[in-house]
Amino acid sequence: MGMLATVINALAMQNALEHVGVQTRVQSAIPMSTVCEPYIRRRAQRHLEKGRVVIFAAGTGNPFFTTDTAAALRASEMGCQVLMKGTKVDGVYSADPMKDPKADRFDKLTHHEVLSRDLKVMDAAAISLARENRIPILVFSIHKPGSFAEVLTGKGKFTIISD
Repeated sequence: MGMLATVINALAMQNALEHVGVQTRVQSAIPMSTVCEPYIRRRAQRHLEKGRVVIFAAGTGNPFFTTDTAAALRASEMGCQVLMKGTKVDGVYSADPMKDPKADRFDKLTHHEVLSRDLKVMDAAAISLARENRIPILVFSIHKPGSFAEVLTGKGKFTIISD
């Protein structure tokens, strides 16, 4: 059900982007050709070359892999310069800030620090894959209006994970 929910979210994102004139394609790891394209790496690269936004859905299409791992995998396959993780909070904390008001927020971490401190921002497979492919991860709040645009311009609150 979770993989299918990501397809629904991807289609909603596609609709919103196309409503403002941005050409998009949704590719799903689970074939469902009546609503989106199947994930084919070369086709995704071609769409990007043509200036289209490609939205990847349905994770890896396999159980036991999180959407974080799928995001790191697709970022690696596409040669992305950064992986952006929109979440409930405005960065990476030493503990869950919703449960622990004394949790410390980090502005910057290395992939190794995230793994060694067992910080729960993403699963270890995703962090490791990003580290191996030298992809920085920007963690920001998706709930604050305008935060995505702020992060894109280097403003606002976020944590950067890089080596």
